[in-house]
Amino acid sequence: MCNSNVKSAGVAQIDGRPVLQPAGNRVAAPEAARPLKKSLQKSLSMPASLDNAAAATTCAASPENTRAADFARAAAASLLPPPTPASVSAKATRVSGAKVAAARTAAVAAAMGGLDRSRKPAKKGGAAVLPVVMFAGLEAYEPAGSIAAAQREHVAMAQAQRKMRIAHYGRTASFSRVEGKVSATATGAAELVAGAVTGHDEKRCSFITPYSDPLYVAYHDEEWGVPVRDDELLFEMLTLSGVQVGADWTSILKRRHVYREAFSGFNVDAIAKYTEKQMASLSAEFGLDLGTIRGAVNNACRISEVRRDFGSFSKYVWAFVNNKPLSPSYKYSRKIPVKTSKSESISKDMVRRGFRFVGPTVIHSFMQAVGLTNDHLVSCPRHRVCSSSA
Repeated sequence: MCNSNVKSAGVAQIDGRPVLQPAGNRVAAPEAARPLKKSLQKSLSMPASLDNAAAATTCAASPENTRAADFARAAAASLLPPPTPASVSAKATRVSGAKVAAARTAAVAAAMGGLDRSRKPAKKGGAAVLPVVMFAGLEAYEPAGSIAAAQREHVAMAQAQRKMRIAHYGRTASFSRVEGKVSATATGAAELVAGAVTGHDEKRCSFITPYSDPLYVAYHDEEWGVPVRDDELLFEMLTLSGVQVGADWTSILKRRHVYREAFSGFNVDAIAKYTEKQMASLSAEFGLDLGTIRGAVNNACRISEVRRDFGSFSKYVWAFVNNKPLSPSYKYSRKIPVKTSKSESISKDMVRRGFRFVGPTVIHSFMQAVGLTNDHLVSCPRHRVCSSSA
């Protein structure tokens, strides 16, 4: 057993000393170097005929091998697909682009006498890259459409915006709106929309815009906030304020004549005598909501009762503000509330007396309309007019 192992083993020299090794550890002598394939991907993607043609070109340059290599190249070229029009046009575009870039470089060099002609434009990716040339008093030249040109344009725009912000520092949005209104007045657009202009150039309440309906603007300039002490007009504004819930004043004012005709000019005594049949007839004739008509008739009956107690509906209403309009002196329209503690107290008393459609919001709108509170902004010329008329 041992002898067979010794015979099958061999002696190797390691560091100058003989070492006994088994036959399995022997290393085969290196054979002649064989050409390796460049990559597995190439061998998988390229046809076998192309590999054979490439191998043929690596042989010795003998006449036989040369002829074989020519034959292999011809065979490989026959296997390649024909060039498409797109590839031909792309190649032509690249060539023409390179020529244009070279011509542009030459023109720039000719225009600038101080340019060093020994420096040639470097090529990157087959296209000429123009050098950046700096002179005294001249900026760097870059072709139009380059990244550097776009960056410089962006920086210039940012600097212009920064200068504009510095120039307008401290100006508020309201100042810009005032400037816009002044310019509109100068061109005459404000007069066309707002109607007749007052003797002094002052701005109205901010909820009156150049796009407001002329009928609404006229209502603001002539009626809204003016103290009212007539019972019929008070009854009319109370009814319109209740109808206005869920709508806007412009649409209500456009149908104001319809309500006046349907309710007999808001005659309290006449409306209080309406029967159910008359109310149904008015609803069908004027297209009004039957609930609105019934509410107006009910309120007319309640006003008749208030007249017996206070002498007039006007005395009853104005007693809540001590016969003097409230003047909160608001500077901004966003500060004007939709209801106040005073409107809530009036609403509670009227609900107790049997009135309908007299919530706190409706009553506050009613107070603004009939001048119980002067909610014109202090900057509005109507604020002083309403205060003096009180």
